[in-house]
Parts: sequence; structure tokens; C-alpha cells
Amino acid sequence: MDVAVIKYNAGNVQSVLYAMERLGVNATLTDDWETIKKADKVIFPGQGEASTAMRYLKERKIDQLIKELTQPFFGICLGLQLLCEHSEEYDTQCLGVFPIKVKKFPPLNKVPHMGWNNLENLKSPLLEGLDESSYVYYVHSYYAEIDPKYTIASSHYINDFSAILHKDNYYAMQGHPEKSSVTGEKILNNFLKL
Repeated sequence: MDVAVIKYNAGNVQSVLYAMERLGVNATLTDDWETIKKADKVIFPGQGEASTAMRYLKERKIDQLIKELTQPFFGICLGLQLLCEHSEEYDTQCLGVFPIKVKKFPPLNKVPHMGWNNLENLKSPLLEGLDESSYVYYVHSYYAEIDPKYTIASSHYINDFSAILHKDNYYAMQGHPEKSSVTGEKILNNFLKL
């Protein structure tokens, strides 16, 4: 299987590559259009800041490419937020795959949200074999709002937020599957089977 991991100068990429290795997949870290287009699956991971990441994507026109892809696509953490319409982080226009706003958790003294939370309201083949006792690891100060059309799992920290989103071939997860033990491995494995 040919898996492309999009390179866009965001952190957390190496742990995703290691997670793929553990699942027996040799993924390629790349920002090359052709490599991404011909991949069987595309992963869009990242930790970092939304406006800087969007600037890198736009400079290389990867923002356009992402919206044209038809193979299964998986955004992780910042990858989920960038797939949304707009982020409050430096008032950033994002990719708009999901017509959802990304907001900052209030109050400021309780961010970032860091630690383990369970998934709720699960509904998708991506989550096969999991239930509401399944926990994932989070590190984030911003969250995607709940949208009944696209939210396929939610979590709660201060308020409910979209833990996992799905639209067409696009999936995205706020937590870190590569750091979420058995649950995260199951989600990544399910994604590879889509």
C-alpha cells in the first residue's frame, strides 16, 4: 500500500511515520504533488499554528491539491483544524473541506486540553471495533464545533467538540491516534482498510 504523509513543516510527523511502520506500512513523507496524487491513502498530520501552516500549504499550492484528492484522506490534530473553514487562531481562513468553525477553548487558564478523553457518539466504519469506553490522547487549545452532518465522534472538555469528522473521502481526528495506544492503532488500521 502506498501511503503519503503530507509534509508542511508541522510537528508530530515522525510519530505518525513510526505508527505506520508498526502497522507494517512504509509511508512517504512528501510535499510533492505527484507523489501525493498517486498514493492509495493520504495522511495530513501536524501540531503547530494554523496561519503558518496555511501559508506553507498555499506557497506550494498544496491547499488546492488537498481539495482535489479522491482517495481516503486522514487529517490529524492540526490537520483536522486546517480542513475546517476558519480558525480563531490568528483569524485564519483554512481549507474549507468541512464547513465548520475552529474556536479556542474558554477560559484561557484551562488550555491546552492535554490528556486522555473517551470518544462519544461513535458512528462510522473508521471506528469499527471501538465503543464509548475507548480513550484517545489530546493536546490542543482549539476545537472544531459539533456538526451533526459531519461529526462522527465527539469528546468533552469544557464543552463538547468534534473528536472525529467525516465528509466523502475526508476523515479527520482532533486527538493523536499515533499516541493513543490500542484505540489509536485500531483507528489507523481501520483507515488503512477503507
